[in-house]
Amino acid sequence: MKQIVRIFLAASSLTVTAVAQAEVAVIINAGSSAAPTQAEVANIFLGKSKSLKGVDQKDWTPTKEKFYSAVTSKDEAQLKSYWSGLVFTGKGQPLPSVLGDAEVVEKVSSADDVIGYVDKSAVTDNVKVILTLP
Repeated sequence: MKQIVRIFLAASSLTVTAVAQAEVAVIINAGSSAAPTQAEVANIFLGKSKSLKGVDQKDWTPTKEKFYSAVTSKDEAQLKSYWSGLVFTGKGQPLPSVLGDAEVVEKVSSADDVIGYVDKSAVTDNVKVILTLP
C-alpha cells in the first residue's frame, strides 16, 4: 500500500512539474507579415490597439493565466475588473472568445489579421509563433 501511495505521489509531482513548465505561444496566421512586440500584444488584448483582432480563450485555464500574467501583468480578478470598467463607461468590449487551443488555432489560421495564444503543444504549420512565454 505504501508503495502505491509513493508511486501516485511521484506521478502527481511529475504532472505538476509538466504543467508548470508548459509554454504559451502567441500566434498569428502563417502568411501574415505582422510582428507585434510584447507591449503591442498587451495593447491588443486589453482593447487599446486594433492593429490585429485578438481572439481570447473563454475559460480561465492555466494557458490563459500564464498569458495574461506575463503579457499584461493582470490576474483573473484584475482582468474582469478592467473589462467591467470599459464596458460600464462604453469605452470597450471584451475580445471574442473561443473554447480552447484548437479553436484559437482555427480562427488564427483562417484570417491574416487575427492573433491568439495557445499552449505551445497546440501550434500547427498553419500559424506562426511570434512570442513564446516560458
